[in-house]
Amino acid sequence: MPTAAVTRKFETRSADSFGFQEILYEKSDGVARVTINRPHAYNAYSTEALEELTTAFRDASFDDGVGVIIFTGAGDRSFCTGGDVKEYADKYIAVPRDYWKYMALFRGYIESILGTGKPVVARLNGMAVGGGNESQLACDLTVMAQHAIIKQVGTHVGSVACGGATQWLTIVVGDKRAREILFLNEPISAQQALEWGLVNWVVTTVRHGDEWVDGATPEEIKQAQKGKDGYSIDLSRLDEFTDDVAQRLLASFPECTRYTKTQLNFWKDLSWHSTVAHAQDWLSLHYVCWEPTEGMNAFVEKRPADFAMLRQRMANGQSSEAPWGAPIRACSRCGAKNLPNDHEFCGQCGQPLGAAT
Repeated sequence: MPTAAVTRKFETRSADSFGFQEILYEKSDGVARVTINRPHAYNAYSTEALEELTTAFRDASFDDGVGVIIFTGAGDRSFCTGGDVKEYADKYIAVPRDYWKYMALFRGYIESILGTGKPVVARLNGMAVGGGNESQLACDLTVMAQHAIIKQVGTHVGSVACGGATQWLTIVVGDKRAREILFLNEPISAQQALEWGLVNWVVTTVRHGDEWVDGATPEEIKQAQKGKDGYSIDLSRLDEFTDDVAQRLLASFPECTRYTKTQLNFWKDLSWHSTVAHAQDWLSLHYVCWEPTEGMNAFVEKRPADFAMLRQRMANGQSSEAPWGAPIRACSRCGAKNLPNDHEFCGQCGQPLGAAT
């Protein structure tokens, strides 16, 4: 007798039915491919990109035809450089409470990777910076291009890398190395990332003419990225290796794989859910302070952030939290209150305020 048709609640959708604008999404032969498609911004994710990424990972998780997910970025310069700092400066410094909402979307995005029930392979086609490193940390396995680097930037741009880095780097690389990465914000080469256990594999991507350069020096990598003196970046080996990893992962039972991921996620889940809600609130409140204003504006203006100025104000007993001092003054003429301590005149009536307290 013929098998009766089963009406299913979760129907498979074609990848192109979503109409994504900020990402690329493909599904074929058991593999879903999710690509951040913002090369003009070094694949920094926008608010809209976070929503699209979450949707794609959820769809891949629910699609029984998908067994493995490959996560990457467009081009060969960047996997992902975290949040779009220009968007932060334009939108979230002015309305810090909206950053709390943004962080809710970011949490959903990270948790959509953790909760797929399927292996997610990060294909680092270029640098993974800030939230880009946190994104690859959320993945199960990572294949890194030889020319790529990993880096955190939080304390240099007025933020804290508590979207995965502060929670997971100690688990992945150990306490001292985690502190080195997070305090110094220095780039980590592919070879160092491999030695530290930040990634699983490094694949050669530098060519000189027709020859692969397996032990490319930093200078050779720079030449390849610029396409000078016969050097170039070639991602074909990266693609082949990543595809091979996906096929090896498919050669396993799906339910056992899903539960293995659930068990392996224990420490990640514990540290994440113990801290991320606090981080969401603190980061949104921190956006009223001077540090993110200076850090984000310095990035947008392509100048060094003035760390020394804020440290000197602290040493002098001045406010380092608010650009014009704490809101503690009042005007004797019009009665205006909560005026900045460093202001010489009342912003409401223009009356001189006298010496600051």
